[in-house]
Amino acid sequence: MYPMYYGFGMDPAYLALVIISLVLGGLTQSYINSTYRKWSRVPSGGETGEQVARRMLDSLGCGRVGIRGVSGHLTDHYDPRDNNLYLSRENLSGGSVASVAVACHEAGHAAQREHGYAMMKFRSALVPVVNFTQNIWMLVLLAGVFMNIAGLTTLAIALFSFSVLFQIVTLPVEIDASRRAVAYIEQSGMGGVNVRGAKKVLTAAALTYVAAALTSVLQLLYIMGRTRDDE
Repeated sequence: MYPMYYGFGMDPAYLALVIISLVLGGLTQSYINSTYRKWSRVPSGGETGEQVARRMLDSLGCGRVGIRGVSGHLTDHYDPRDNNLYLSRENLSGGSVASVAVACHEAGHAAQREHGYAMMKFRSALVPVVNFTQNIWMLVLLAGVFMNIAGLTTLAIALFSFSVLFQIVTLPVEIDASRRAVAYIEQSGMGGVNVRGAKKVLTAAALTYVAAALTSVLQLLYIMGRTRDDE
């Protein structure tokens, strides 16, 4: 049986999973957007996100890391392939508490790479594996279900498990980058409002990763439970 169906209708457990996923995603996205908007209206003290991130990078021995602009809203990221921070225009040239928090968070990722942070190495090693498995696990699962081959469904679960593992490993990587960002903002003497704002913005951002990891784990448990029931 295809795992999302129960009899001739939608599987109630799968429907509940979909609803939970949508609610979690919607709530966390709404929270990060509202928190970012609030602190994007609070001046950081005269420096832009790019300027503070540059100082943070240089102070942590990451002088070779570049900073570039990227289009979109909250599309900020660090790319280890070319060793550049990519900051959205609002955070690159913006001088708000939120801009500084996000920029320093991405600088924290660059510092992780520079200092050999183990969890970031692990996540990077998982990237090519996940890029492969996430594109084929559903096809393998469907083949196993319709052909009634238990080995294929087991393989599909194993393939999907890499995506779940990636989501789980991402949590400490993101939390550590935020910790580094807040520590730098605090040590640099930028003022209490910047520290408080950074904590609020980055905590809200972390919740999106928590929600993604929780959703992946629930989906994995659902698939495992349904395949056992159908054996």
